[in-house]
Amino acid sequence: MWKQLLQHSGRENLTLQGRIREMLVSAILDGQLKPGAPVPSSRELATLLGVGRITVVLAYQQLADEGYLVSHERKGHFVSSALLGQRLQGRITTDDHPPHPPIAWEQRLYQQPSAQRSIVKPANWQKSPYPFLYGQFDESLFPTAAWRECCLKALSVLDIRDWAPDQITRDDESLVEQICTRVLPRRGVWATTDQLIITVGAQHALYMVADLLMRDRTRVGIEDPGYPDARNIFTSRTAHIVPLPVDDHGLIVDDRLRELDYLYTTPSHQCPTGVTMPLHRREELLRLADASDLVIIEDDFESENNFAGNPIPALKSLDRSDRVIYVGSLSKSLAPGLRIGYIVAAPALIKELRALRRLMLRHPSSFIQRSLSLFISLGYNDAHLKRLAEAQKERGALVLDALARHAPQCTVTPMSGGGSCWVQLPDNVPATELAKSAAERGVLIEQGDVFFQADQPAGNFFRLGFQSINARVIYEGVATLANVITDLQKRRPPKLVG
Repeated sequence: MWKQLLQHSGRENLTLQGRIREMLVSAILDGQLKPGAPVPSSRELATLLGVGRITVVLAYQQLADEGYLVSHERKGHFVSSALLGQRLQGRITTDDHPPHPPIAWEQRLYQQPSAQRSIVKPANWQKSPYPFLYGQFDESLFPTAAWRECCLKALSVLDIRDWAPDQITRDDESLVEQICTRVLPRRGVWATTDQLIITVGAQHALYMVADLLMRDRTRVGIEDPGYPDARNIFTSRTAHIVPLPVDDHGLIVDDRLRELDYLYTTPSHQCPTGVTMPLHRREELLRLADASDLVIIEDDFESENNFAGNPIPALKSLDRSDRVIYVGSLSKSLAPGLRIGYIVAAPALIKELRALRRLMLRHPSSFIQRSLSLFISLGYNDAHLKRLAEAQKERGALVLDALARHAPQCTVTPMSGGGSCWVQLPDNVPATELAKSAAERGVLIEQGDVFFQADQPAGNFFRLGFQSINARVIYEGVATLANVITDLQKRRPPKLVG
């Protein structure tokens, strides 16, 4: 029994002593070891598990200190009755009470976010041999040693005194300084500390902006195709979401924009097509915004990665009237799980966003903020971005070449950077069927219908991400995908016209 419990207990990254403690705690809390029951002696358990006795002794000592076990001299260790008694206190028995009908939660909901169309990625995507997914963690590119060093530095006594107290509405001053002096100038943006707030990722930033500025009659324009969760966030505030077409230069600037209150755009690398808005169109957009009192929400989610060299300055860098709300991310290029983004905007708006954030979650993790500040100040961020850009440039070139060789029947939107490409299939190949059939052969792609606002969008687009796939398997993965496309074409001959 004990060997089986140990095998099922643990996370493999725990020490052996930690796994033994976790095994015993789980057995106690799950009721496999009853209150007052003896546990094997340290010598006996060590023999049963095939480990050193001192490892078991130390585990028992810590569990006794934490109240899970009690030690009786010359008798051994026993499961604490007091601990289980505390856990059982307050439990209400329902035997003497008639059952109540379940609450009809569906009738109480003002909205159903679970019903919205959004990007779905399988939880076990890393086990797929060909994961062509966008925006995922790549362990081969993550600077583990550098990040660990910065986390350890943030755990110094002086640093802990800074970040451990409740910050209420404040951000880590050192991180704000690093963003203002090292991150934003790369995008041509100069900001003071009262123009910046840290968020729990870019989506949190968009949610706060929507919560503060949008209501029932607010007219919001969004690129179509565009980022699904921005559309979902704005839809939760207003029904007046206006889809706006894009071309090979991003958002089309025309008189449709004059009727809007807010515009959401991704000019650096349009989501999902990956195209970049040229400078002359950005200037035209700002002139129209000034003339029609339009506020622009710029999501600069992938600004650092440009294959041609230095990226075009952000739209915010051209803004002279605080008309652009700039949303950026620090974790997207490093590790999505860190969840750190920021907003640059007029001080009056930042003040209210800070107060709103306090109501939601007070502030993002101060420890992560301090660690990121050190990561940037020590030069690790610049080195990582350079390495990431080189890797994605190589992978992007491999993907384009493989598509041209193996899937010439597909149309690929030209891209200047980023971690994905936008692909149009032949009309007789639905992306939904392609994604399903390709997944059965180990190829994961993102079907494109979710990026369109229409209920019945164009069904022959998909996004092919290369941010998290090893360069060595790209050709093989695209070749496998091309075979699936060919098979589907044979099953669905093109319709005759006329």
